[in-house]
Order: sequence, then C-alpha cells, then structure tokens
Amino acid sequence: MSAKRSSQDQLRLPLTRDVPTSASAFVRSGSNAFAFDALSAWPNDTGRVMALCGPAGCGKSHLAALWAERVGAVPLNGSEAALADPLELEGRPVLLDIAQDADDETLFHLINLAQQDGGALLMVSRPSPRRWQVAVPDLRSRLDAVRVLAMEAPDDAVLSAILAARFAERSITPADGVIDYLVLRIDRSAAAAADVVERLDAEHRPVTRALARQVLGASADLFEEPPEGLQP
Repeated sequence: MSAKRSSQDQLRLPLTRDVPTSASAFVRSGSNAFAFDALSAWPNDTGRVMALCGPAGCGKSHLAALWAERVGAVPLNGSEAALADPLELEGRPVLLDIAQDADDETLFHLINLAQQDGGALLMVSRPSPRRWQVAVPDLRSRLDAVRVLAMEAPDDAVLSAILAARFAERSITPADGVIDYLVLRIDRSAAAAADVVERLDAEHRPVTRALARQVLGASADLFEEPPEGLQP
C-alpha cells in the first residue's frame, strides 16, 4: 500500500464484502473466551491494533467476521491489501485476514492508519506477529508491541456446534449420540468436522453411530471403549 501511487495506477477494492451467514452462530467456550470477550469490548482504550492468532480451524476468521460486522470494518485479505486505497481506509476499522502475507509497507501503513481517530486494525493469522518475517526494523518493533489474542483448537463445545451446523446445512438429523461419538474421534478443526459430515452424507443412509464408525474406519477403533469388565 502506498499513498504515492497515482490514481490511474491505484486499484480500488470493494470496501464491503458479505460477512459469512454463520457469523452469528459463533459458540463462546473455553477455547476462545478470552479472544471473544476482548473483541466484544474493542476498540477501546486497550489499543487500536490487535492480532487474533491460533491454529487452523479454530474459528479465527469466524470470530473476526463477527467483530467486523459489529464495527463496520473494511475487510482486506493478505497480499491483496496492497491494492487498497489508503484514503478510503482513513478513520475506519480494518480487518486484515491472512495478515502475515501482507508486505512490510502495507502492514506499516495499516498500523499507522489505525492510530487515527476512528481507526483500528485487527490482524488475523496462525502465528503471532512476533514470529512473522519482516525486514523493516520499525515494523518489527511495532509488531512485537501488538496485543495478541490467542485462540486454541476447538474444544468439545465448539466442535459439537460445528458438527451440528454442518449436519443442519445438509438437512441431516443424526441419531442420538452421533455428535458426541464424532467429537472424540476426529481432528479438532472445522475442516475435519466438515469432511466427516460430507463423508457421512455421501452414504445416503440414516446417520447412526454404526455408520459413523464405518466411515471413520480404523481411526474409530482407537477410541472404542473396552468390553464391560475389561481394563483398557
């Protein structure tokens, strides 16, 4: 992003994108409560720049979308942020997803813009900004000072909600106990939940624990409880 870029060369990005329809269904739990509560009260006197970080599938982008919808933030994405017109970002909150992919100049300008009245910057990435590779010393010091809101992999409550939502999207009503069964046996990520629901749907049969066990195959056997009276 450069303020010196001519108006003829400046590419203008749309300043509004649809917030995912699932944003209102975000589940607050132990794995995300700290970040959820901080963003619910922000921007405030705690600073104008924050970073939302955590592993893949933990719900970072979902929570960030909820924040963006509330404050009317301009959504930008990774390296595409360099194409945004700085004049259109002045005095406005900005959401930068995949923030570690933005170039040094863009990050530096966005952090500066966030200090203006009405400005704020939420950067979303897997690693903390302290681990990003940057070449500009002033940018390094600014990133090291950013307040980081860490999220963890989905816990049981979040993973159950994700599975229920994926089943509902496909108009599937799983049998009692299926979701609890899956929560204990799949990777703790939104992607894993979506994948197993897709595989179950592809069977075109009622979704029961027996079907879930069949679809999961050997991975399910690792978690099977031993017969009654036997020790694991």
